[in-house]
Amino acid sequence: MSENVRYYKGKYKVKVLTESKGSWIVEALESFEDDVQGTKTEVKAGERRIVAPNLLLKKESLPPPIKEHVYELKIEKKLKHLIEEKEKGQKQV
Repeated sequence: MSENVRYYKGKYKVKVLTESKGSWIVEALESFEDDVQGTKTEVKAGERRIVAPNLLLKKESLPPPIKEHVYELKIEKKLKHLIEEKEKGQKQV
């Protein structure tokens, strides 16, 4: 049975009922609130859903943090450097 238990979006325990190429049918083992395309829906324990297999993980985990855009990171680095230079200049005076 443990091989059929997965974690939907890494958080919510579900049981895999059927598997296919495009989508899997799962049954919620606990109640949770799901956000699908901007709309929140309440999923009750025992309710069946069709989900993409890439949303199901074997272990409970949090998704990796979203990486910032490279440009934003470069600007932030430049800004920190400018602030450090200004602080050094004020200390020398």
